[in-house]
Amino acid sequence: MGMFCYQCEQTVQGKGCQEVGNCGKDATTASLQDLLLQATIDLSTYAHRAGKLGKVDRELDRAAVAALFTTVTNVNFDPARLEGQVRDMAKQTERARSLYEAAAGSGAVASERPSWKPAGDLAGLVRQGEGAGVAVRTKRLGADVTGLQELLTYGVKGTAAYAEHARILGYEDPEAYAFFHEALEYVGRKDPKADELVALCLRCGQVNLKVMALLDKAHTTTYGHPVPTPVRIEPLKGKAILVSGHDLKDLEDLLKQTAGKGINVYTHGEMLPAHGYPALKKYPHLAGNYGGAWQDQAEEFDAFPGAILMTTNCIQRPRDTYKARIFTSGLVAWPGVRHIANHDFSPVIAAAQAAPGFAQDGSAKTILVGFGHQSVLAVAGKVIDAVKSGALKRFFLIGGCDGARTGRNYFTELAEAVPKDCAILTLACGKFRFNKLEFGDIGGIPRLLDIGQCNDAYSAVQIAVALANAFGTDVNGLPLSLVISWYEQKAVAVLLTLLSLGIKNIRLGPTLPMFVTPSTLGVLVEKFGIKPIGTVTEDLKAMLA
Repeated sequence: MGMFCYQCEQTVQGKGCQEVGNCGKDATTASLQDLLLQATIDLSTYAHRAGKLGKVDRELDRAAVAALFTTVTNVNFDPARLEGQVRDMAKQTERARSLYEAAAGSGAVASERPSWKPAGDLAGLVRQGEGAGVAVRTKRLGADVTGLQELLTYGVKGTAAYAEHARILGYEDPEAYAFFHEALEYVGRKDPKADELVALCLRCGQVNLKVMALLDKAHTTTYGHPVPTPVRIEPLKGKAILVSGHDLKDLEDLLKQTAGKGINVYTHGEMLPAHGYPALKKYPHLAGNYGGAWQDQAEEFDAFPGAILMTTNCIQRPRDTYKARIFTSGLVAWPGVRHIANHDFSPVIAAAQAAPGFAQDGSAKTILVGFGHQSVLAVAGKVIDAVKSGALKRFFLIGGCDGARTGRNYFTELAEAVPKDCAILTLACGKFRFNKLEFGDIGGIPRLLDIGQCNDAYSAVQIAVALANAFGTDVNGLPLSLVISWYEQKAVAVLLTLLSLGIKNIRLGPTLPMFVTPSTLGVLVEKFGIKPIGTVTEDLKAMLA
């Protein structure tokens, strides 16, 4: 049957990947991920029913979240590890069934989903996965309902990713776990209704806001609130390790284990904001940031003369030239790449010591990070005065996921075209399109404010809400324009959060999601004014009007 996947922005010709994904996953990996998602839906069906009867099992909750994050774009490409997860999820589903049946007693109701047992070998699992994909459901339910199912599923995947980030630091939300099960149980129904799916999508946005708030608490309680910090973007002479992804815990443990070993640690991609956290920036060998966004990693990792650690999502197919010195951790996996277990980074350290390192220092050029909500709100009075005086005319939030598709130069050109009496808020890896440009300041306020990772979208919301309260309006009444680039499912979760807050007139690009059908788009346009990006000149004129 082959594969079909359209969960990210960079699908083949914008129509879905059918032979191999632009992300790098093959049909085998895609099929196993589809089967893992189906198994998670089965688990959640029973966990949701048990939860309504007052019975919960945290192991089931965590298994579901790990499985959801595993199927996010650019996380796990390893069929062997996926096979293990599918088989474990089948066992967890039986545990969930038993939990529900024990709680319900004689009132237990059989699941309307067809029962299945994992096949005995990998080839059999792949065949089972081929019957669990989105193409099969589209034939049965039609594109509109299936698209809404996928919108909800991708939102849940993105929210689960944020929940997993928080869990790693010891923070969990039982209500979020309950919603994951409720949403997936509904996705698994035979006859889901479009209006009910839309309502669940908006609820997903609300839950995602709570989860991002929890993650913000986890980060700031553990590492302190980010503070404005200049970050070196050229290397220092010596041995080196590059850390990419999103996981601050992995970075912290690596910094502890490399202390005093003469190895400089550099961030890459979404790890850049780590430099703003007091508990991380205290390590003198956290030397700077190397490179840019995730999609440029092949060239950048090839040129990096040290070891590389990939945490969470964003991995691409490694080149043979650096495959021996790249490592994965957490849920990330690629066939043939060594995986770090139990936060023991000694193999990474050994690889860095064996590599040549940088032969000389680069320039001392820096960029500024660390404008989380506490840092920005600490100078809110100055910002408000600048707006009232007319010195600061408008805010542009230009951020989100970066990618390789043609057309993303729009975001660079827009940032460059924003008038000098306007400020730019940015976050996530989309900022690498323009964060090394010089924007100057407005009365001492930097015109470019880097809020952080995609994980830090909560900070952007907090800043917007605080400013709205200060001006006695809602967010839609602020001199604020939102121009969002999207790539994968965490961006979908953030978009659902913005919609759930009633925020209107968001521009989204470089293309609209394929799973959002014309009729669904019509609803979003009518209710929220969501629109695709156009030309920089036309869009800027409209936003400034």
